[in-house]
Amino acid sequence: MIVLGIDPGLKNTGWGVVEQRGSALRCLAYGCIVTDAHTPVADRLAAIHGGIDRVIQRYRPTGCGIENVYFSTNAKTAFATGQARGVALLAVAGMEIGEYGPGEIKLSTVGNGSADKEQVQYMVRAILDLPQIPEPDHAADALAAAITHVNMRVTRAGERVR
Repeated sequence: MIVLGIDPGLKNTGWGVVEQRGSALRCLAYGCIVTDAHTPVADRLAAIHGGIDRVIQRYRPTGCGIENVYFSTNAKTAFATGQARGVALLAVAGMEIGEYGPGEIKLSTVGNGSADKEQVQYMVRAILDLPQIPEPDHAADALAAAITHVNMRVTRAGERVR
């Protein structure tokens, strides 16, 4: 199974592709779609959708783990992240999708739902046997979302994942 992980954001949308063979996980690719703040929002959203679509066309994932928007004190940031998440969901429509909160991703990847970013990055590198921590951190978060999707599929055996 090939799983796409997405860490949505209007400025930076991280993506990572993980292959599962039995109990082994292997990183196929990762990166970040970066948009410029001076570009109209509609064009930035189109760039995010197009970037994710190119990843899908190249790696042909059948599943996707995507991070949910967490509500922060900055409503404008949360709204922009929600817009990016929406176009990402549109791009992956039709495949098996798991939506996970930041705490779920940290718990699944690190074993601690309040782990810090460095712990998540370290464990992503270790789980996928990468030579270095994936950069930028948005890509590492996307790989963590993909790992979470694989883990949740295993723990939800028999339960349909959306």
